[in-house]
Amino acid sequence: MSPYAHDDRVMVSPRYMAGAGDRVADVIGPLIHLFGWKHEHDAATGHVAVDSPDASLFVDFAPLHPRGQWLTVAHHEPYWEAKFSRQAPLEAVAAVTQALPQLLGDARHADRIPITDMPLDQLAELNDWSAEDGALTSPDLYCRLQHTPGEEIAWQVEHVYFEGDPLATFTQDTPECLVRNFFAHLTAPMAVERVVADIPLSTRHGNSALITPVRGSGVNPQIHHALAQLDRPNRPGRRR
Repeated sequence: MSPYAHDDRVMVSPRYMAGAGDRVADVIGPLIHLFGWKHEHDAATGHVAVDSPDASLFVDFAPLHPRGQWLTVAHHEPYWEAKFSRQAPLEAVAAVTQALPQLLGDARHADRIPITDMPLDQLAELNDWSAEDGALTSPDLYCRLQHTPGEEIAWQVEHVYFEGDPLATFTQDTPECLVRNFFAHLTAPMAVERVVADIPLSTRHGNSALITPVRGSGVNPQIHHALAQLDRPNRPGRRR
């Protein structure tokens, strides 16, 4: 029995266990309100299509997508595409979409929207992920980034609980800086806030993630979560 009600807000780590969350506005809003990208919104379905001023880039948000691939970023000439599933943390997805204007030379707000230049293997090492045979794997072995440069899908982020439905895919010509930004925010140790009902059932009923309350602690929820992390025993499968 969970100690939380479905509408309770909690802190969750690791991020790749937390589900998408509800911060869709962070993914799409800055493109529209900070950079003036054109958009169309279907209120009945929630579908939002966003186009860059030069029409070279578009972002398509389809919350009712039948296969759960609810956000697509695509570029024309050269064509490349990044897709994100409903289980991909929106903090990591927003790190991709908010960086798109800089790819087109629009450096406004670049001080607030950093693009990491740290290589993927260094990001992995920083966050205790392992690197082997073209794959970066999380400490608990549940999540990995697979790099296959000779394939059409050059990067794929997979999660053991969502086999067959990758968290994210990036085709060959996707700028690697976008992959780095996604990975940096996926692997960051800081917990993310979620409504309990939005957390995947596999996370809620398993022992792989740490879930702590937002309210009711005597300190900042992030600090409370970090202190709870220190008290956790090593989980099966975690490297020591």
